[in-house]
Amino acid sequence: MRIATWNVNSIRTRVDRVVAFLERHDVDVLAMQETKCKDEQFPLERFKQAGYEIAHHGLNQWNGVAIASRVGLNDVQIGFEDMPGFGDPVAAEARAIGATCGDVRMWSLYVPNGREIGHPHYMYKLEWLERLRLDGAKWLAEDPLAQIALMGDWNIAPTDEDVWDMGFFEGKTHVTPPERDAFQAMIDAGFSDVVRPFTPGPGTYTYWDYTQLRFPKKQGMRIDFALCSPALAERVEGAQIDRDERKGKGASDHAPVIVDLD
Repeated sequence: MRIATWNVNSIRTRVDRVVAFLERHDVDVLAMQETKCKDEQFPLERFKQAGYEIAHHGLNQWNGVAIASRVGLNDVQIGFEDMPGFGDPVAAEARAIGATCGDVRMWSLYVPNGREIGHPHYMYKLEWLERLRLDGAKWLAEDPLAQIALMGDWNIAPTDEDVWDMGFFEGKTHVTPPERDAFQAMIDAGFSDVVRPFTPGPGTYTYWDYTQLRFPKKQGMRIDFALCSPALAERVEGAQIDRDERKGKGASDHAPVIVDLD
């Protein structure tokens, strides 16, 4: 079984690339983030033609998460329990969707960016991650053999080698101790980064900004992850980052991350 995650940065703009990626890599399940459309705007037919079912949650032109599966799509859940919201008035955003695909409980997650240190959005990000940790720990406590994949854009670079230049990120989000502590708390809760053993750094990234020629200069960040429960992590046979998908006209600023299960 092959699962993957990709911040597609507008599914309507990139649907042809996404479907071609699924077919080329023979992907069974894909978690997508930043679909940037309402449910009724999602290009559902293109995925159906390729043999995939879709679960999508989108409220407007921002955020948006989806799961595409050709091995079943059951028990769809919008958001996790007690997922915090943001704004005035406070409202839940389209940042998490879960579904059972085959024997794997897949989650597509788009962690809040945080914007800047001290901003209300930064505090929202930390609260969001803590609520996710609590839920994740509860899932594992209820079923230690649960097959869970937390896939998505985490908007955190856990270590210094996950960014091209720590000096550039001084005083910026994504690398602060509280964010890194929140990521490590997910690991401590029992989930593991199953991609890193197959894609060692430094210089291994999943995101490159569109500006300043970041991609050709190899100035990126590793912020897209597949965190797996212990039982699922034992099934991982390989993983890769498809850097080629960041190339060419109409590319997303993120690359897909692929995980192979036995």
